Amino acid sequence: MPSSQRTHPVEISAGDASSAMDNHVDGQPGNATVRSGTVRGADLSAAVAVLTRPDLAGIVDLVAWARDSWLNVANADGSSRLLLADPTGPWQVLWGRDPVAVQDPMHGSPLKVALDDPSPPNRRNSYPFAGVRLASVFADPTRSPDVVVVHSAAHHWPQRGGHLGEHGSLDAGQSRAPLLLSGAGIRERGLLARAARTVDVGPTLAWLAGASMDDGEETGGAGGPGIGGSGIGGVDGRVLADLCAPGARHVVGLLWDGANCNDLLHLAATGELPAVARLLARGCALTGGAIAEFPSVTLTNHTSALTGVGPGRHGILNNVYFDRETGRRVIANDAATWHVACDQLRPGVRTVFEAIAASRPGVSTACVNEPIDRGATYSTFGMVRAMSGIDGAGGLGDHLPSARDDPHATQEWVAADPDYAWSTQVDAIGLSQIDQLWGGDAEPPAFTWWNTTVTDTGHHGGGPFSPEARASLADADRRLGVFLDLLDARGLTDHTVILLTADHGSEGADPACTGDWDEALRAAGIPFRDEAYGFLYLGDHAAGESPL
Repeated sequence: MPSSQRTHPVEISAGDASSAMDNHVDGQPGNATVRSGTVRGADLSAAVAVLTRPDLAGIVDLVAWARDSWLNVANADGSSRLLLADPTGPWQVLWGRDPVAVQDPMHGSPLKVALDDPSPPNRRNSYPFAGVRLASVFADPTRSPDVVVVHSAAHHWPQRGGHLGEHGSLDAGQSRAPLLLSGAGIRERGLLARAARTVDVGPTLAWLAGASMDDGEETGGAGGPGIGGSGIGGVDGRVLADLCAPGARHVVGLLWDGANCNDLLHLAATGELPAVARLLARGCALTGGAIAEFPSVTLTNHTSALTGVGPGRHGILNNVYFDRETGRRVIANDAATWHVACDQLRPGVRTVFEAIAASRPGVSTACVNEPIDRGATYSTFGMVRAMSGIDGAGGLGDHLPSARDDPHATQEWVAADPDYAWSTQVDAIGLSQIDQLWGGDAEPPAFTWWNTTVTDTGHHGGGPFSPEARASLADADRRLGVFLDLLDARGLTDHTVILLTADHGSEGADPACTGDWDEALRAAGIPFRDEAYGFLYLGDHAAGESPL
């Protein structure tokens, strides 16, 4: 249920709000031990005070930090907290209005509702599973930030790498990825008014493939651990066992990076995504989608989808983060580093590929255009690692097909946007690999994971619902159609189950909603570094230049 129905107010008057926040952050004078490290209480208190100023309310949706046993959130209108030991439990309002009062995962769905109130401010927004998602961000012993700044849904920050279409925030719009299940063993049909989580994807795929992400499992509840539980070594997600059953000969996971759930379902219904409509004819989709882990960014959620755990456990906290143990900045989501992304996984974490290999020794698995590939029999980035003299995936230009000759690409956007052209090349070679893995007479892999890139590029470039975003979905749909035709031609359709999802959602930024909280922090003399524009590491030991 939304946390607005589970909030326990604390008797602190609005007039005492400032002192209440200071006391809550600092506790006692001197150094404050924060869950993510040791930072001076004065720095933490000062940073929160600056970031929750009313003049920054248009760009700062809320800030979050962990102190001792509490997870805290605050903005210009109020503050609340909950016990880290019970992140699904009740929030205590310390003063004003609870910044995460509404946690309805269905908020802003379907498309008409989202269009009627685009990129809403905090008081009209929703923050699904806020406790468990924020708690995970602060769970890593050396990589977690001291303070998280959550962008407002409308914040436009092109000078810091922002786009017309954004994701990364805690709210439903930027966190909602599509989730469709189709084919052999799917129990339901049509659109279902419910939501899942991105951490549910891996456990569900492993289960469908006859494997387990961990041992001793029982199906979990809607927001908690699932077939696998929450114990040591268990996953954070759950198997969607009420929607599907194992037994298919082949399991396929499709990730359309950045695809907007509302628009994907709308365009499938209107006939503009005929391949997605073919999937829906043989299965179901959740209109609430799959809620991404926080931050709702690419590599964090690719990793969560394929490991079934949140960032505080798998270790890839953000696309960029700072590691206090090594004293270095980690750029995880970059063409030059994708092929070594799995080097950042924390001990004890395993991928779907590793789970299948452990449960079914000798079966073949394939990972196409996906950095989180550890344990796969075939891997695109395995080939990249084996190649010498190239700068990761960024050095593959000469090996990629021409975007201008791609019959599945919308040439208008190939010509207009260099990023769209590059993503088209990447996705073209992805389809070529799928054809090699599934064509001919050989038995296809028992499990295939196929990542699509152009959808993220299109949603960034034009924003959700824009011509560029919809063109990118149409391009991905045409490639999917080629694959579905191949299944039909080989007589494999009835023996294959397909899950389609994304790593996050997409929400439109407002070009008039600009500003930079880093300027305010610097003016206040607070030592910090800001990684991925929102992860603050405080203190002189962390301060330094941190460009995106």
